Amino acid sequence: MKSAALLAAAALLAACTTTTVTTSNTGSSVDLRTASDQTDADRRAHARLDLSSLYYSRGQYQIALDEVKQALAARPDMAEAHNLRGLIYGAMNEPQLAEEAFQRSLQIAPRSGDTLHNHAWFLCQQQQYAQAQAQFERAIAVPTYRDVPRSLLALGVCQARAGQMAEAERSLLRSYELDPNNPTTAYNLSDLLFRRGDYERARFHIRRLNQQTELSNAQTLWLAARIENKLGNRNGAADWGTQLRNRFPHSREALAFAAGRYDE
Repeated sequence: MKSAALLAAAALLAACTTTTVTTSNTGSSVDLRTASDQTDADRRAHARLDLSSLYYSRGQYQIALDEVKQALAARPDMAEAHNLRGLIYGAMNEPQLAEEAFQRSLQIAPRSGDTLHNHAWFLCQQQQYAQAQAQFERAIAVPTYRDVPRSLLALGVCQARAGQMAEAERSLLRSYELDPNNPTTAYNLSDLLFRRGDYERARFHIRRLNQQTELSNAQTLWLAARIENKLGNRNGAADWGTQLRNRFPHSREALAFAAGRYDE
């Protein structure tokens, strides 16, 4: 099973928001923009951006692209709109256009943790692993960035894809320490430990996750069964496999369990 099989795109992508600042009339200070500072163009741009985000989340990329273009027509300097445009182009398999959009967003807001994170994940998908790691580290270093655990998770997944297993483990452990209740982190950490042959630690993390029935799924149950099989606990493997078969009878994992394909 490939690393990060549990990951959905939304779990790794940062929100398309940035903080807007404005200079006071005296030119002596920088202040946060509030609703009263918004122009009609601002309001149109934000309305279009919200629609674009909605369509993007639904996988309706052409409509999302049209909406974000209209947001940028109203506010060409809207960093978060360029960021979202990069995500849309990436989803549409237009890497050059995506790269241009992310670069434009970062020209406007070079310390946007969200854009740095999204650009890093895009670079990872393009197998530009060194550049991706550098961008993740820049995002993590932003003092006001609130999604450090998610960036550490994505960094760990990216490092695992690059074959940097020790580094991936360190990143995933840091993410887990900051957000121990994140099921995606717990799954990926357990999966990585399993592939590194550290079965007891892998067992600890996947058991903790599977104890929360609402968070477990076919992948988490199958990983637990595979870990028990590696530890020589055939009864434990059968118990997890039975749960898998009963709850997700038509899943690929249930079919693998029925065929005894523990090493797939």
